Amino acid sequence: MSIDQRQLEFPPTCRPETVALYDYWRRKCGDRPMPSRADLDPSEVPPRLLPCISIVDVVPDERRYVYRLVGTADVQVRGHDPTGKSVIEGFFGPSVEDALSCYDRVVATKAPVLDPVPFTATNGRYATEETMFLPLSDDGVTVNKIIVFFAFVDVLDPGSVVQLDL
Repeated sequence: MSIDQRQLEFPPTCRPETVALYDYWRRKCGDRPMPSRADLDPSEVPPRLLPCISIVDVVPDERRYVYRLVGTADVQVRGHDPTGKSVIEGFFGPSVEDALSCYDRVVATKAPVLDPVPFTATNGRYATEETMFLPLSDDGVTVNKIIVFFAFVDVLDPGSVVQLDL
């Protein structure tokens, strides 16, 4: 895989937090198509980003994708913790089809995906501006985990970066 296949094109409106996490992932790739989970060190990630990060396992059964870890901000915006549930059961997005298509694309291309489709949480308070999906691989070939990062906006205070009750 060439470096160009890993290169995301960020729109001018993209949150700097999204770009910062992507840059961290790229550094961890080194000369490989994607890093492994073991390559990641949460202490190297800016602390303000951690609550908006989730890790999803790619599983070889009908569930396809299962939430392994869900960030505290993500849980708060969702209103529940989907850890251990399949994406089909606990998806957070405009539709389950939209969510699954992003995961499927990451697995098929072994490359990051930026989903700019905004949506508002069921509580009406928070909206996403963008969602980024970053592949991880233990063997350097097969995607076995996906990092998901949501950039949230508080609808009542659109200029703020959502810190929530952290």
